[in-house]
Formats: sequence, structure tokens, C-alpha cells
Amino acid sequence: MPALCLCFDVHEAYRLRRYTVFDIGQSSVYEDDDRNCDSLMAVARMCYLPMNELLLGLVRRYKKAFKCAFAISGTALDQFEQYAPEVIDGFKALAATGSVEFVAGTSAHSLAFLYSREEFDRQVSAHSARLKAVFGKKPLSFRNAEYVYNNELALALQKSGFKAVLAEGADHVLGWRSPNYLYQAPDASRPCLLLRNAPLSEDVSINFSCREWPEWPLTAEKFTSWCRRASDDADIINLFWDYHAFGARHAKETGIVDFMAALPAALLEDRRFRFITPSEAAQKIDPRGLMDVPGFTSWKDRERDLTMWLGNDMQKDAIHALYAFGPRVRDTGDPVLLHDYERLQAADHFYNMSTKWFTGYLSDRPNPFGNPYDAYITFMNVLADFEMRLVAAEKTAKHPAPRKKGAGKPRVRSKKSGD
Repeated sequence: MPALCLCFDVHEAYRLRRYTVFDIGQSSVYEDDDRNCDSLMAVARMCYLPMNELLLGLVRRYKKAFKCAFAISGTALDQFEQYAPEVIDGFKALAATGSVEFVAGTSAHSLAFLYSREEFDRQVSAHSARLKAVFGKKPLSFRNAEYVYNNELALALQKSGFKAVLAEGADHVLGWRSPNYLYQAPDASRPCLLLRNAPLSEDVSINFSCREWPEWPLTAEKFTSWCRRASDDADIINLFWDYHAFGARHAKETGIVDFMAALPAALLEDRRFRFITPSEAAQKIDPRGLMDVPGFTSWKDRERDLTMWLGNDMQKDAIHALYAFGPRVRDTGDPVLLHDYERLQAADHFYNMSTKWFTGYLSDRPNPFGNPYDAYITFMNVLADFEMRLVAAEKTAKHPAPRKKGAGKPRVRSKKSGD
């Protein structure tokens, strides 16, 4: 009986404001708060609030028969708390059902694993602790930012106790094999590797509202028939969807929400199918073999590699300059610098510098700068100001301000003062 693993990817980026050379040394406000708020509130209205309510109803209707998972980034949680706490309330209600799993990641939705294992470990630990604090359960599964994965990541996660890691079922890695099985990484018995079934996942998240798509319109019954066809050679079918697809990327009027409402019933009518969470899959399904992934994969673009974030000299220059500050920032211990340094690590900043597509950004996730060159210039201006603040913090640490005479001594009140 094939298992169905549904995982919704929930991520919101903090957008930088148009930070010019004239702002350097004058203002350390890097983010566009108004735009971030407006965007989050719009997506909450179109997607998060109605979909959370829909999924909660499905979980309650089908009891333990319907399950799903959420991979919520740290920057998404930040914005929910800041702008729309009712969204977190919706996720908490889902968590309380016991049929929903929350998947860990990096707190900054960063590519830290590529540049600093110390920073990566810190962010994973922080995000795991936050998910436990908010939703009441320690995460047992892991999804790296943008599903970036290779063999070394599996080894690093094994030490952290994760049971499952979610990754892309890239054709150049799979070869003749199917993504519809559990695998293990070489030299790592845990975590088990759950690979996204890319064609089935993208038929919903990317193609659903495209009238030029040969399979339009997509119905729950048609999609179930495709899953049934795939189940002839499968232990598990992993459907990893960007949550934005349900209402933000594809408007409610396209039928995407109705599709999701009808899908569990259509699938559960076939007794061969059962829903399962990632950590349950790792516990209940035996891996079918080793999956060797020496190079990094991701779920973006046709190549399923890192070129959307590191494909040109601008991106490489920006990310190397940023991570070069890491040890110095940690040495200062300055909480404001540490906060800003983490937020600047978000993979979205480097994605906005990509020259692979000038018009390839999805409608619900546009480049806030319009072109990659302005994105790069803005980011480097921000880094210039950040470095000035870092140098100032280092000087203060080496030469602290002298204490005023009598500072630190307890005040003694005389009896005449009323004691």
C-alpha cells in the first residue's frame, strides 16, 4: 500500500529597501518594512488563513487518515509574529490535531551549510528549538533551504538525530531509479532520504492554472489516477508543494482550493493509498538502497542545482563577502549585529541577483528590484554599512568606554533620607 507524503513549503522573504550609497553610514535600516507587511498580509488573506482552515477541516473530517507536514522557515515565522499572528494560531490548531508534522530547517532560510558549518549548526539548533516552543514537539525531519542537499548534509544531520531529510528527486541523480522509494545516503544510516516526485508536485504547484498546459484543467480525480499509475512502482509518493500555490500563485478562482479540498477523498477512496508524515515514513518504510549525491541538488530550475543562487560572479562575490564576516560578528557578541547578519543570509537575496531568468520569477515571488543588478548593488551597499558597524563594535570591544567614577558601587541611603 503506497504512502502519500504531503509537505507544504512555507517561506516568506524579508525584502531589502532601495539602499543607496548615500545611505551608507547614515542609516542601518536595511529592510522595506512597508512592503514586507503589505506582501505578508496579502498572502495571509489569499493563502495562509483559508488554507489553514481548510486543512484543519480535512484533518478533523478524516481523523488520522489524512496527514500532512509543513516546512516553515524562520523568516516566515518572524513575519507571522510581526504582522499576522493569527496565521500562527492556525498552524497551532493544526499541530494540536496530532496529524501534522513540522519540519526543521535553518532559522534564516540560508545556504549556511555551504560556507559555515558552525553557523549552519547554530541555525538548525535555533530553528528546531523554536518549532518545539511554538508547536509543542521537537522536529524529527529536516528540509534545507530550497531543498539543497548532498551526501555531506546527511552525515551532518545524522549527528543531530533527525530521522528524515527531504530533498529533490533530480533526474541526473536518480538515473534509472524512482523517487517513489526511501533511500539512504552513503555512510549514513539515518536520516532516511525522502525525494520529491517532481512531475506530480509541479503539476499542482506550477502548472495548475496554465491554460496552455495539455492537462488543464486538473481535477482531483485526474490527479488521483496519476498517483495510481505511479503506485505500481512505489513505496511512497512525496508531494512537496509551495504553500503559495494555493491561493497566491494560483488564485482561488482557478479552482486550486477546491482541488485541495477534494483530493483527500479522491485518494482515500482507493484503499491502496494512505497518508503519512516524513518521520513516520522513516519509521515504517524500509529504504530500498543507497542514493549517492556527491554534488548539491535543489528543487529550482531545470538543472536542479545551485546556479539560481551561485550562478554568476555577482552572487558569488556577495555571498563570499557576507560569510567572511561570520567569525568577526560572532566575536563581538553584539545581538543587533548577529540579528542583522542572520537576516542577510537568506537565500532570497542571492536568488534576486540571478541572471538566468529576467522574466522567470513566479508571479507570487517577484524580484523586488526588477533586475539582478540593482539587487546586487543594494546588497553590497548594505554590506558596506554593515562592515562599518562591525568595525565600530570591534573597537568598542577592544577599548570599552571608561567607567564613571563610582559606577558599579551600591548607593547607600542615609537615615535622614527617610530610611
